[in-house]
Amino acid sequence: MKISIVIPVYNEEDTLRECLEAVALLRPRADEVIVVDNNSTDETYEIASSFDFVKLLREDRQGVVYARTAGFDASKGDIIARIDADTLLPKDWVKQVRAVFKDDRLMAASGKAQYYGASLAHVFNAVDLYFRRSLSRQLDGRLYLWGANMAIKREAWERVKDSLCYQKDIHEDYDVAIHLQRLNMRVAFDERLVAQVSSRRIDMNFLGFMAYVWKSPSTYAKHKESVYRAMMPIVITCAIGYLPARVLYRGYDPVKDSFSFTKLLSQSDKLTRVDPTVNVA
Repeated sequence: MKISIVIPVYNEEDTLRECLEAVALLRPRADEVIVVDNNSTDETYEIASSFDFVKLLREDRQGVVYARTAGFDASKGDIIARIDADTLLPKDWVKQVRAVFKDDRLMAASGKAQYYGASLAHVFNAVDLYFRRSLSRQLDGRLYLWGANMAIKREAWERVKDSLCYQKDIHEDYDVAIHLQRLNMRVAFDERLVAQVSSRRIDMNFLGFMAYVWKSPSTYAKHKESVYRAMMPIVITCAIGYLPARVLYRGYDPVKDSFSFTKLLSQSDKLTRVDPTVNVA
């Protein structure tokens, strides 16, 4: 099974180089790596073009949904993998993707997260895994996909792509899962697929963060899928854990790999990531 990796990017100069360096170390290698630049105004395009194994595309329509689709359509692999610009893949990730898709019934899958860039990241990991396992049990087959660590068979993409939603205020990866399952195609959560992701998603004001979190159940609700209720404990946990999690992120000293009050107090209010659910023209 040939594997294509697609990475939609918008102003990701802070994370993309490390992401692609990890992709370069994959063994076995991916058969194809596509970076889709979505109108970046920083050095994202230049960074991507410095890696000779990257196929670099531009997508002028603003929105991760358009960049994702451009990359998926341009890819040649039997399986189309998708990660984010802050995803760090372990060396055996391609091997694990192939192992997961040995199940001929499976059409798409996501895996688990290991967070980096925050103190006590192992706590983030444990909470995240608890809820992913819980949702996989409770959603009764109506599973989500997670764009930072996912893969889909080409045949499934070709069948589903014309039915997908292109709008603000939904998680486009969840949307893919919903439409796949409406065509009776199997989506799975498989713990063999592991990816490191940045803790930067917490680095926004409380209302902005909760609006982002709410998009998960809201995406299901907008599709009239009642399983959105199973996600409400996650919303509540995120609201309670927001402040300590943001402090742990902002106070993290990567040099010492520990928490630092000096680092915490020196942080600016610059947001490190544009919310992809609203950055859609």
